[in-house]
Amino acid sequence: VRMCTQYEIKMQQITVCFTLTEVQLVHFQEPEVFNYSTLLLSDGKDVLYVGAREVIFALNSVNIAEKHHELYWKVTEDKKTKCADKGKSKQTECLNYVRVLQPLNDDVLYVCGTNAFQPICDHLNLMSFELRGKNEDGKGRCPFDPAQSYTSVMVDGELYSGTSYNFLGSEPIISRNSHQSPLRTEYAIPWLNEPSFVFADVIRADRNSTEEDDDKVYFFFTEMSVEYEFVGKLMIPRISRVCKRDQGGLRTLQKKWTSFLKARLICTTPDKNLIFNIINDVFILKSPSLKEPVIYGVFTPQLNNMGLSAVCAYNLSTVEDVFSKGKYMQSATVEQSHTKWVRYNGEIPKPRPGACINKEARAANYMSSLNLPDKTLQFVKDHPLMDDSVTPIGDRPRLIKRDVRYTQIVVDRVTALNGSMYNVMFVSTDKGALHKAISYENGMHIIEEIQLFPNFEPVQTLLLSSKKVSMKNRTVVLVTFQHGSLHSILHCIS
Repeated sequence: VRMCTQYEIKMQQITVCFTLTEVQLVHFQEPEVFNYSTLLLSDGKDVLYVGAREVIFALNSVNIAEKHHELYWKVTEDKKTKCADKGKSKQTECLNYVRVLQPLNDDVLYVCGTNAFQPICDHLNLMSFELRGKNEDGKGRCPFDPAQSYTSVMVDGELYSGTSYNFLGSEPIISRNSHQSPLRTEYAIPWLNEPSFVFADVIRADRNSTEEDDDKVYFFFTEMSVEYEFVGKLMIPRISRVCKRDQGGLRTLQKKWTSFLKARLICTTPDKNLIFNIINDVFILKSPSLKEPVIYGVFTPQLNNMGLSAVCAYNLSTVEDVFSKGKYMQSATVEQSHTKWVRYNGEIPKPRPGACINKEARAANYMSSLNLPDKTLQFVKDHPLMDDSVTPIGDRPRLIKRDVRYTQIVVDRVTALNGSMYNVMFVSTDKGALHKAISYENGMHIIEEIQLFPNFEPVQTLLLSSKKVSMKNRTVVLVTFQHGSLHSILHCIS
């Protein structure tokens, strides 16, 4: 059955056609294996690496029903018993949930698992598909609890992680795990306050720029507010940033980030009646046809009685303006030790606190963060939160949808038949559906909805393949759902 629909956007007609038989779900499931929760797509090798409970798979990414390799990574009985003695379930929690799959090089994956609440990391040889047995301490790299939020990204052989640093899950941390210069956040409420991590990625500096800036790693999370008075816990969506060449401070902030700053992500309607303050997923669109990367975020309100979801988009330059030019916040003690956060209007030390070491800093003879003056370091230690917020493109959401909770988003940039470039989005729901939308000047327009799972299970993961599967421009979207299986959908996007 072939279906075609015409859409008119600002005097331009867009015809969208798809064949129902082209929407093919491919299924992968192994007996007694659950929690297919960590996916890594290698387009160059046509391989999808899957981290599940106590096992790692290598699948054919074009046809995930075809399994290339499997490696079981189980917990010893002794560790299970010790974990159970601490009050955890021996049958469910005291197992090894694979939570980190990151490429170290073409032949090795860096892998980490919860390991019965004693997180562990190792190197997976992709040729033999065996672990090297390094058994590195996974503390700060991988969560203890399989239910805890976490995110990670590998940048030039170093793992950047957002997770919890202790058994109880009460010490959140953003860290870089490096043999030369490991760094982490301060354990302090102004730095991280009960965050729920969702995404991390690196954005490379423009090599043609005269600023000689640094690569930056961005983290996205929702955390409890410190700056707003509210009856209950008010949650705030955040973007934070660290610099790749950060070496920590010499005296102040030793082995701590000197470049950690965070800001609020605004996703509200223009009349401010709807505030979307829980961020569920992020995708950063990087394309040679774009002047700059664009950050897409999926949001829901904290008190979501109406089942609302929104997609907001942000230019990277807006983010950088907040961090490089915005005002800072500071804590002020009022009314018998009550702390209130207000805008800091005093003098800002030089070099600017939280800035990367760039051409301007080197011109002032600051070649490394280890050379930064204590005044700058103490300031950023006390003022990691920006007063200015990151506003979305157009000062409004690109899409607002009722009666749905969006869970994941991926975005591609495609050329239409008329030669125009459009951003095409796949947004998944907690009821097992996939929305396909096109982004244009006046917002996003949903042009297709596919019900993936008949039992309405939530879509937990989306991955977008950049590889053309045939002469037609196709994209593979890989999805998992709760009851322990993995699906892929081969879908035409143009």
